[in-house]
Amino acid sequence: MVELDGNAIAGTLFQAFGNEMTSAMATCATCGAVRQLAEYTAYVGGPGTVIRCRDCQSLVLVLVEAGGRICVDAMGLPALGEPPGEA
Repeated sequence: MVELDGNAIAGTLFQAFGNEMTSAMATCATCGAVRQLAEYTAYVGGPGTVIRCRDCQSLVLVLVEAGGRICVDAMGLPALGEPPGEA
């Protein structure tokens, strides 16, 4: 898998959530780090896209395309909020 930042999956995030999500604030369930999704580490090129926390390397988000849909596993993401200044 290729390691990139969250900006690399802007299109996939838009397909999954129906909104621009790279600037959304995301909280890591393991270490509590809060940062924009664009600042997390994205791994692409496998059967799905994996997002990991830059601080603790924990799994935060998994996106898999199946049957023409984007399936989202956000078990490592207890909070996903509005971008700064848009709340």
